[in-house]
Parts: sequence; C-alpha cells; structure tokens
Amino acid sequence: MKKIFTLVLILVVTVGFAQDGYWQQHLKYDMQVTLNDKTRSLTGKQAIQYKNNSPETLDFIWFHIWPNAYKNDSTALFKQIRSDLSRTEKLEAVTYGSIDGLNFKVDGKPAKTAPHSNPQYIDIIKVLLPEPLKPGATATITTDFNVKLPSYFSRSGFADGEFMICQWYPKPAVYDKNGWHEFPYLDMGEFYSEYADYQVKITLPADYVVGSTGVLQDKEELERYKSIGAMNAAGRNAPPKLYKPAKAGLKTLTYTAENVPDFAWFAEKGLVIQYDTIQLKNKTVDAFTYYHNQPGTLWNNSIDYVKDAVQHYSKWIGEYQYPTVQAFEGPKNNSSGGMEYPMITLITCPDATKEYLDGVIAHEVGHNWFMSMLGSNERAHTWQDEGLNTYYQFRYEAEKYRYNSVARESIPEEVKKLPAKEFQERLYFALSQIPMQSMIEQPAADFKTSEDYGLVSYIKTSIWMYLLERQFGQDKIDQAFRDYFNTWDNKHPQPEDMKASFEKSLGTSMDRFFALLKKQGSLTQ
Repeated sequence: MKKIFTLVLILVVTVGFAQDGYWQQHLKYDMQVTLNDKTRSLTGKQAIQYKNNSPETLDFIWFHIWPNAYKNDSTALFKQIRSDLSRTEKLEAVTYGSIDGLNFKVDGKPAKTAPHSNPQYIDIIKVLLPEPLKPGATATITTDFNVKLPSYFSRSGFADGEFMICQWYPKPAVYDKNGWHEFPYLDMGEFYSEYADYQVKITLPADYVVGSTGVLQDKEELERYKSIGAMNAAGRNAPPKLYKPAKAGLKTLTYTAENVPDFAWFAEKGLVIQYDTIQLKNKTVDAFTYYHNQPGTLWNNSIDYVKDAVQHYSKWIGEYQYPTVQAFEGPKNNSSGGMEYPMITLITCPDATKEYLDGVIAHEVGHNWFMSMLGSNERAHTWQDEGLNTYYQFRYEAEKYRYNSVARESIPEEVKKLPAKEFQERLYFALSQIPMQSMIEQPAADFKTSEDYGLVSYIKTSIWMYLLERQFGQDKIDQAFRDYFNTWDNKHPQPEDMKASFEKSLGTSMDRFFALLKKQGSLTQ
C-alpha cells in the first residue's frame, strides 16, 4: 500500500556476480472471467502453462488463492489489520469475500490439493502433481473458480459502483533458489510473483469503462478509447466527452501482456478517459487515464503527470518496456495514495493538491520499474521496492515543484526558491531528524505498525539512497541504477545482487553502505 505520510517538518533555512546458474520459472496464462455487477462476483476459468526452469523435480506447486484472505476474521489479513490501531477503521461494515469452485487438473489429470499447515493461511493451497515435473518440463494446470468480491478495504473489491479486481485468480507462488514463497495475503506487505504471459478475456456489462494490465486487443473498443481520450486531453477545460458502448448488453474484452508479474483490472461506469502517446528514445507508449466526471477535478491534467513520470524514470533508470501505461482513479482509501500493478495503477487520494496528485501518480507509475520490471521480493525486502521508488519520487517532486509529499505545506517559501540540489539537501536533513528506530532490512510482516513500516521502508530507505548520492554524485548513482536495471530487468534481484551491481558500476566496495540497511536508529549518527 502506498501510504504518503503527512508530517509537520521544520525545514532548515562484479557485474562480477555474473548471474551464473541463475534461473526463474515462467508461466503462460489463458483466462476467461465474467463480472456480475449485481452479485459483485466473478466466474472464471484458467489454463496455466508452468515451465519448470529450476534444477529440481517438483512434486507439488503452492498456489495463492488470495480471495480467501477476505473470507473471515481469522485469516492472516484480518489479524494483521486488527493488531494495528491505525488501520482498524478499515474493517467497519466489511463485506467478506472468498474463492471456491476450484477443480485443479494437471495435463488433464485430476490433481489432489492440501491445505497449508497454518490454519490462518486459508488463502494458500498445495496442488499435488499427478506426475513429477522434471527440470525443463512444462505442465498445463487448469481450474475453474468463482470469486465473491469483498467490499473495498484492502486493494481488491467493490465500492460506490467501482470494481477493483486485484488478487483475484489462483496464482502459483514463486519458486526460486531459496525455495517456495507461499506467504498469505496481507494488507501491510506486498508481493513476489513469477513472470508470466497473459491472455485474459473479460466479460462484463457494456457500459463499463475498463482499465487493465496489458494491451486491449479489440480494435474497435481500443479506437473508441483513444479517440474519446484524445479529445478529452486536448479539450480538458471543456465538458468531457464520455464513453458510450457500441451496443447494449454484455461485451467481452481481450487483453494480452507479456512478461509481467501480475494482472489486475478496474471497471466503472461514466468515467472520463484521457489519451496521449509518450515518445521515448526507442518506442512510443500509449498513455491513458480514467477518472471521475467531477467539475474542477485535478485529474484534468492527469495525462501530463503520467507522461512526465514515464519520461523521468526512463531517463534516470532505463526505458519503460511496456506498450501502455495507465492511471485509474479509485475510491478514497483511508491508508493509501494508490496501488500499483503492471501497466496500470489505482490512485486513491481524491482530496489531493496538484503537486500531491502528481507525486502519487509518479510514485505508482514508478513501480513499473521497482516491482514489475525489477521483480524483487517485496514481502521480504520492502525497501528494494518502496524505498528505491520513493527516492526517485522525491527527486521528481523536487525538480518539478520544489515540493515533497511528506513535508507538503510545511516547506518554507525561502526553501522553495532554492535550486533543486540545495532544496534536496534541506529536505533530507529535515527527514533525517524523524525518529526511525527500526532497521530497513526486515520482512514487511515484522514491522510492528503500519506507521513504522511506512517511515522505514519508504523514507529511511530514501535517506539511505541520498547518502549514496552525496558521496558519489547524482550522475554516477543514475548510471549505477541503469547498470542494475540493464542486468536485472525482468528478473528477481535480491539485495546481494543490487550490491554486486553497484560495486561493479561504482568501482568500490558497498559493504559499509549495505550494512546501514541493518542499522537501528538514525543512519547519520
């Protein structure tokens, strides 16, 4: 969850590790799903081609069936939220969710299943393979599934006529050199997913506007989105042109995505669409935003924010690899500014200022690098995702506005007039005064509170990165990130892989700096 903290601040006036033997599993999904907006439910089926690239023979595959995390008060999800006083309000008037109708088959043969040994983990299931899956072999795993959507309180669900379809399908857990990662769904703590190719057919009432991971394959529908969106982007101060379906009833939309770690989609009626293209050095990217039709909305300029974020991150880290990028306005979330998925992000901060909204969109779009193209283990090493991304978000805000989404209105006017470099110096000095006792390098689930999780994973890590920038210079750090990106894009880099990449790029040991990740208290004392 992308929580941006409001704090009142007084601002002062290698690759030598070479990846030998590296491997990762790869999947191909073919899915069909139907949304019933009256019963707020999904009916679906899937076929997964699971290729075992590991050196081990597999007798079973752990699956996440995350809709069951919303099933009752005894799951790991509910227990975590109830243990954090700052988040318990999320559970007022909750409608539970679940998944059922599973009937796994492997290469056409019925497969037995087994529950997890932890009774709280009802959102994990072991699929026992009828035949061992040898190294290099591929198995086709099929199942039907039915999902009852929860009310929207933790990423997935429904609210106010809007559907957030996330963590919605049976999904194999990651199997890597460290074994299986079959963790339960949590509110505080995100994901670690296998890269996969997706073909997904979505059936729903025709008057919904849909934003999704992947590229829409239905040319007529895509052209309708583009033509309406381009007119709204060009005439953003005029009454918007709204989407109308080609015909009443149901429609089926097909989306494809290649080499991404997840698939999510969002749907609502009456949304405004904006569309433009982003010209990068080696490609053109389609950009869409979808937002509520409200007078004077800050989303009138949202397409510019998406474009700017992609341009900046592409320049700093490495070129955006996907064919499309999208931002979708969701309902207000009491503990989040947004939530990212490959090629699309949900933004949930309707009371934002222009600068804040731009910064949140930049942060969530930035997760296409730190989560999707660089597929680190967010649950075990949250800083590798949230903290590195926040470092670049803060730079984006400083260069564009002399603004910071943590400090917000507490920044003195005289500081705002400084050049970006000096502004960042004052900002990071102030941020370093915030008490942050916990170490950065710890699993998300080990943080005692969501405030501690956010302060340390986001802000303390960005301070750590700024210390590197101060020693080596911004240009060298950018080059180090580009080298890291070029080596590890579409793979699963661990902290030791980032360390080795930076050592090679910067030509020096990173032992002292990476030791700071396990330092309690201030990094500068």
